Amino acid sequence: MATVPSVSYSITVRLEVPAGGKAVSQLTHAVESAGGVVTALDVTNAGHEKLRIDVTCAARDTDHAQAIVDQLEAVEGVVIHKVSDRTFLMHLGGKIEMKSKVPLRNRDELSMAYTPGVARVSMAIARNKEDARRLTIKRNTVAVVTDGSAVLGLGNIGPEAALPVMEGKAALFKRFAGIDAWPICLDTQDVDEIVRTVQVIAPGFGGINLEDIGAPRCFEVERRLRELLDIPVFHDDQHGTAICVLAALTNALRVVNKNIETVKITMAGAGAAGNAVLRLLLAAGARNVVVCDYLGAVHKGRDDLDESLRWIADHTNAEGYSGDLRGAVKGADVFVGVSAPGILTSDDIAAMATDAVVFALANPEPEVSPDDAREHAAVVATGRSDYPNQINNVLAFPGVFRGLLDAQASGVTQEMLLAAANALAAVVTPEELGPNYIIPSVFHPDVATAVAAAVRESAGGRARGFTEA
Repeated sequence: MATVPSVSYSITVRLEVPAGGKAVSQLTHAVESAGGVVTALDVTNAGHEKLRIDVTCAARDTDHAQAIVDQLEAVEGVVIHKVSDRTFLMHLGGKIEMKSKVPLRNRDELSMAYTPGVARVSMAIARNKEDARRLTIKRNTVAVVTDGSAVLGLGNIGPEAALPVMEGKAALFKRFAGIDAWPICLDTQDVDEIVRTVQVIAPGFGGINLEDIGAPRCFEVERRLRELLDIPVFHDDQHGTAICVLAALTNALRVVNKNIETVKITMAGAGAAGNAVLRLLLAAGARNVVVCDYLGAVHKGRDDLDESLRWIADHTNAEGYSGDLRGAVKGADVFVGVSAPGILTSDDIAAMATDAVVFALANPEPEVSPDDAREHAAVVATGRSDYPNQINNVLAFPGVFRGLLDAQASGVTQEMLLAAANALAAVVTPEELGPNYIIPSVFHPDVATAVAAAVRESAGGRARGFTEA
């Protein structure tokens, strides 16, 4: 739930007021008195007796939006005609579309784009399948695949409810990297069915972006698809998050003049994102890491370790700490949270090392209040857009896939992920770097191109397989 008015709960209220009197001037006051923020006030029709006005304002949530409408209706002379939720209006009919890149104005153009001319192109590809990257949309198309089991912070809400999120992802691919992406929402959560379905549709795509598939199923799906397919398979919830965290941490440590090889890092969260972040941090040189899940620190002595947790226990927590998260945070230089809201307090952050770095990335409610964390930590980052240093995967995945597609890569390597993180960190210049600017804006014009160039160079034209940490 938003604590301040947000555009994601923006409404437009169409109403009528008397042309004379104080009603118009009272509209803004009514919204503000209800705790909302007026972002626009437009007179859409004027007469001698009545004015029709659209009042656009931001609210905290749906109940708050209704309270604002009630406050407007209470203004003397106001008649409410219609209330529109601007977020739902944006989604009406979907957010993406397919359109032709070639004109079809006459018989000649139709004959080349479709039959009989298209048969020549089909036969060329039949003789050499690699020509599909050159002569079809495959060279620039990504499938965004989900089973709807772990959508945002909403949980297992199913494939239909996942579709608006996958549409949004496709829109981001196009906006930031010029990539044509398409949502593939599967009505199954069976690993074998997911893998087989993606395998049989793969010829039409140049890459597979796995999205919002719950752990541990996502690990198996990704591993098997990478073994089966000759195109890149990238689980953004894992590796996109890891790239952004490493980039931000690289710059945060520069701010506090510490090194990744020597700092103590405490992590909360051992799921898909936490696992991938950990592996990339270790690959970047981190040596002293303790990972906690809801049962406490992951260590070799625990008797509940599955394959993923066993790997974590074998590669972290060398001293065998077996306590809880609060104990693990004491004296730590860095906290990285990809877990649950409100699990740490201001006192916990105060117990960290001097010049601590706190990444509280649970969204929308972080592991610790950003305001509380900022009282004691030198650098604070969140997954939210209403605080500085937002860790947002859109900083990574468009550029990563742009580089993979340009290189005609057949896989993703750890070296590519490290290259992407280093390139993203480098977008922030030394002159810009500071406690409130360790990661660039998602709208920074150099982000996608820098990441794409780094991945393309790392791919060396064609990449094979995936190298684990």
